[in-house]
This record gives sequence, structure tokens and C-alpha cells, in this order.
Amino acid sequence: MGTGKRGLLTAAVTVVCAVTVLAAPGTAFAAPSRTPSPTASPSASPTPPPSKDLEKVREKLDKLYHDAAVATDVYNAAEEKTKEQSALIVELAKKIVEGQQKLERLKNQAGAAARAQYRTGGLPPTAQFLLSDDPQQFIDGAGTVLNGQRATTKLIAEMTRTQKDLQGYADDASAQWQKLEANRKAKAAAKKKIKQQISEAEQLESRLEKKERERLAELEQQAAYQAQTKWLDTGILDEINGKASAQGKKAVEFASAQLGKPYVWGAEGPKSYDCSGLTSQAWANAGHPIPRTSQEQWKQLKHVDIKDMRPGDLIIYFDDASHVAMYVGDGAIIHAPRPGRTVTVAGAGSMPILGVVRPDA
Repeated sequence: MGTGKRGLLTAAVTVVCAVTVLAAPGTAFAAPSRTPSPTASPSASPTPPPSKDLEKVREKLDKLYHDAAVATDVYNAAEEKTKEQSALIVELAKKIVEGQQKLERLKNQAGAAARAQYRTGGLPPTAQFLLSDDPQQFIDGAGTVLNGQRATTKLIAEMTRTQKDLQGYADDASAQWQKLEANRKAKAAAKKKIKQQISEAEQLESRLEKKERERLAELEQQAAYQAQTKWLDTGILDEINGKASAQGKKAVEFASAQLGKPYVWGAEGPKSYDCSGLTSQAWANAGHPIPRTSQEQWKQLKHVDIKDMRPGDLIIYFDDASHVAMYVGDGAIIHAPRPGRTVTVAGAGSMPILGVVRPDA
């Protein structure tokens, strides 16, 4: 092996408002009622119309956090691949060490055969038995030579095969090392983008006055409420009546127990989660491991129609599958929304639905 491969071998060695929602079976999840309009109470101060500037801020924040979520999925995917490749390299390194030890033993056997020949004056066994005057010795020698030739052929073949295996292991390890380095770079780039997007969002929010931040929060709630209402107005809940499987119930119980814990990108618990960290850990706890990222969950898990979904199923959001939540029934989800938020209950239709997947199909 070259220097790089030798180096490789060396290196290888709070429960939130969800309670009232979930405690009322048959009641579709909806946002809290909106502030009454001015006409409902003459003495009330009129609610100012949505500020165009604040609406632009909300849209900008949505984009920043969405881009951070996409980068988080890239980071998580690279992290998973890094773990897999590191484990492969370790296994290959073990095989290389074992192969080298085996090759050394074979070389010792070959050396022993050579030394034995030297002790007989350098004459090969064939010549020795041909020069014998003893017929029985001649016959015995013929068998010995034949066995010796077979042993030598087998020894050479095994040495050749072991050397070939060693070369293959080294090549595989080198390829995995290159992939590992590529994924480390992908992780670093994704981490940088995540921090940039979140920092820009936090700076944008920090420039707002208290009243503006409160109004911005109202705008966010209204947007989610309107999306959920539009989804419910389709009558979709009349069609959704699936019951959770035993594993699905366990997954929902796990997700419910995480309510109030903070969102942290790349986190898989137990103190904090990102969106797919929550869903993957919930299903792992239910005894059914699933892919780590929302995009891989969308790619690898069985797709089901929205009307057929049941508690425990995962709803994938946005065209790029950059967000995931767990359906818990009655039109509600539990999810880890974004930086600055906690694991919470929301309306299943409060974001654009890409589709639904079932881990235990």
C-alpha cells in the first residue's frame, strides 16, 4: 500500500396548549379564536390593519427559516453518512490488519519450506526421490512430492488471493475515506448556511420594537389559522378516521412527552430536537427505526393518501420535503417548528402539505 493507504489504516483504528386539544376527541384542531372586530365592541380599540412592512418581514423570516431547514436536512444527511462511512472504514481497517497477519503467516510457511529445501542440499524433492535406489522410498517419495506440489500450489494461490483481498480492502477504504471527506465538507457548508440564515433572521427580528414583534406574532398565527381553516373547509376530516397502530400510539406518546422542549437544528433529543430528529426518535422509541431526515423519510417510507392517515403517520411539508410533523388525530400535529420555538401542537393544514408517509406500513 502507498503512504496514503498506510495513513488510512492508522487513522481507522412543558406541556403547551395541546392538552385541551388532545383531550377533546372528535374536535378538529383550530387556532384560538381571533380578536373580535371593532364592530363587535364599540369601546374596543380598532385593530390596526396588517402592516405591509411587517408582512414583508414575516415573508422574509419564513424564507430564512425555510432555507435554514433545508440546510439542516443537508447537515443531518451528511452526519448520517459520515457515521456510516466511519464505521465502514473501521471494519475495512480490521480486515486489512487481519489480511496482513494472514499474509505474514503464509510467508512464514513459504520460508519454512525454503529452509527445509536448503537443509537437503538445495535439491528439490523431485530430484531427491528420483536419485533414490530404494524402490519403497521411490514410491513414498512420489507421494510426498505430489502432496508437496499440491501444498505449494495451494500456498501460492492463498497468498495471491490474500494479497488481492488486501488491495481490494485498501481501495474500498480509500474510496470511503474520500466520501467521508466530501460529507464532512457538506456538513461544514450546511452548518455555515444554517448559522447565517438563523443569524440574519434573529437580527431582523431584533430590529423590531416590542409592539411590532407582537403584531408579527399575530400575523404568523393568522397565516397558520387561515391555512388550517382552508384545509378543514375541504371536509377532509370527515374522511380521516384511521386508528393508530400499537407502534403508532407509542410514537405519539413519545412525541407528546417532548412538548415544550426547544428546537435546535441537528438535535435528536433528549433535551431538544429539530423536526426530523423528533419524528425519527419517536419511531425509534416505538421500536421501528426510520430514516433521520425529512427528505429520506419522504423517499423511503410508504406513501398513504391524506384521507387514509392515522395517528403516528408523518406529514411531509413543502415541495422540497424540508419539514416533517407527526399526525396525532383530530386535524392536529406535533412538531418542532423552527429555531426560537418549542415542540408544539399545530394544525395539520397550517403549512403546505406535500404528502403523508407511514413508518410501520
